Amino acid sequence: MERRHFLAASLAASAVAVTRDAVAQAPAARTREFYQLRRYSLQNGPQLKLTESYFADALIPALTRLGMGPVGAFRQEIGPETPVFYALIPGSSVEALAQLDLRLGKDDEFLRVAAPFWNATAAAPAYQRVEVSLLAAFEGWPKLTPPASSATKAKRIFQLRIYESPSDGEHVRKVEMFHAGEFDIFVNAGCHPVFFADSLIGPRLPNLTYMLTFADIDELNAKWDIFRNDPAWKKLSSNPRYAFDQIVTNITNLVLSPLACSQL
Repeated sequence: MERRHFLAASLAASAVAVTRDAVAQAPAARTREFYQLRRYSLQNGPQLKLTESYFADALIPALTRLGMGPVGAFRQEIGPETPVFYALIPGSSVEALAQLDLRLGKDDEFLRVAAPFWNATAAAPAYQRVEVSLLAAFEGWPKLTPPASSATKAKRIFQLRIYESPSDGEHVRKVEMFHAGEFDIFVNAGCHPVFFADSLIGPRLPNLTYMLTFADIDELNAKWDIFRNDPAWKKLSSNPRYAFDQIVTNITNLVLSPLACSQL
């Protein structure tokens, strides 16, 4: 009798452990973030200072009051059509990000501080245009990962890369490729990933977006050499499931520097 009770208890404990592990590993159990990526096209002159002040004094404090963060604020250093600023805003849901401007419009402190930017006129616009993309974090990288250098405000740069695919099917295959080992290759190469995300709404779909961070351009180049020469990358990239066709047809490759107000 005691042996039967012991076996039953052991089996029950094993079942609980298996169930717990399965739940922990299930994508639904790992809450994914969503991101709003804002691209501000600017002109040299007053717009630069006005927009940076808006980020520092109005937008980021208001987002912090809403419980959103850490917020990234960047200047594009390498890429087309400069000057350009970026804001990266994490949120817990699509709804929170979709209604963001409406929520900001109800924040009296935000409206007071943001007034020079928020109420700019056609005669003296605050920016040329703003493009907004809505992103969903990959299941395999569900949360934004700030670099240690963000806390100390040490020198750092960020690389923003956008991969466009020729079809939805090829896009899904490229996302799968990240989950099949590409995350680990980036980490092992010392590329310091910040986020990986699928573009839900934005220009030039279908595409995915990710961000890496480095101390400087020299480290960026050195770590990418390690990545390219990693045997695991060569094996993954030559896998017939991913190598039978050109699953990425265009890459946008930008180098950004953090503004003084950036939380990343």
